Amino acid sequence: MSDQLRTEQSPRQLRSGLVIWITAVGWVAISGIAIALAGDTLPFDRPVLVGVSTLTQIINGWLNLLGASILIVITYVMTRRRAVPDVAARAPERDQAIREAGLIVGYIILAQAVGFVIGHALGSHAISLHLPGSLFGTSNPPTAGWAFAWAGYNLIAYAVLPYLYFRRRGYSNEQLNLRSADRAADLKLILVILAVESLFELTLFGKELFALTGSQAVQAIAASFAINFVGTVLPIAILIFGILLPRLHRITGSAPATVVLGGLTYAAVHFFDGWTNFSTIRAGVLSVIFLVLQYFGPGMIKTVLTLRTGNTWVHVWSYHAIAPHATIDAPTVVKPFHLH
Repeated sequence: MSDQLRTEQSPRQLRSGLVIWITAVGWVAISGIAIALAGDTLPFDRPVLVGVSTLTQIINGWLNLLGASILIVITYVMTRRRAVPDVAARAPERDQAIREAGLIVGYIILAQAVGFVIGHALGSHAISLHLPGSLFGTSNPPTAGWAFAWAGYNLIAYAVLPYLYFRRRGYSNEQLNLRSADRAADLKLILVILAVESLFELTLFGKELFALTGSQAVQAIAASFAINFVGTVLPIAILIFGILLPRLHRITGSAPATVVLGGLTYAAVHFFDGWTNFSTIRAGVLSVIFLVLQYFGPGMIKTVLTLRTGNTWVHVWSYHAIAPHATIDAPTVVKPFHLH
């Protein structure tokens, strides 16, 4: 029996090990390419990082990945005694899952292209999954009207329409990772991850938030939470980690591969972030690399939280809606919303 188990498990272990090695080599490779292409300056509008060297920004990407890895370890420790839901079983059989995943990816590409056109028709930014200025600031903040249009478009395109489509196809909220199987355990995990991440973010990046007056801070936190919850948190929770994730898990049959694909998908949906620059080939390549350096780690932890609980709301409350969008992102809405 033990020999049979080893024989059955070895292909999966081999695939998992290969995924980890390929990911590690790829991470080192894009870091090296970034150093070679960037030189002394990066072609991005990121005021928060003005004066920060290219090498330091690349190291920040590595530290971002390290931080995500720590949260992943905490998640595994806290869920080791739980009955982990079979998220892959919530997707259809593999051939159908491949078709549906392809449909979702094609839809995301279309939605990003339409958002690019609409965003530039209404202002100077494309509509992507982050409000321009999020995390890094911007020298050209959007108006409040543009921000409302951004939130409305993302909510409809990435959350409402996909949710209604898959519900009409017969998928339940549980199959879309929108229902908790253990609310008490989920709440405990949410509080721990939220506390660790908030402490980390506010310690390292909370200077601008703490510089606001009391009235400004209260208004900015509320406004940032509301606009980002509608425009980025719900769309990502429903389309990426509610609908797409079970299909990726069904297709790969591997948790590590699913986590890697979750991280890459999360980076990809921010393709037209306010700071990205595709005016030249060099700028475009660097934009893609730094999207991965910035978002791959956070995408992985969101994936792990969802796989281990079967509940996309866990990552929403522990690692998205509050930290960072209601905390370190709050100062970015002061100017567009004229908060005093």
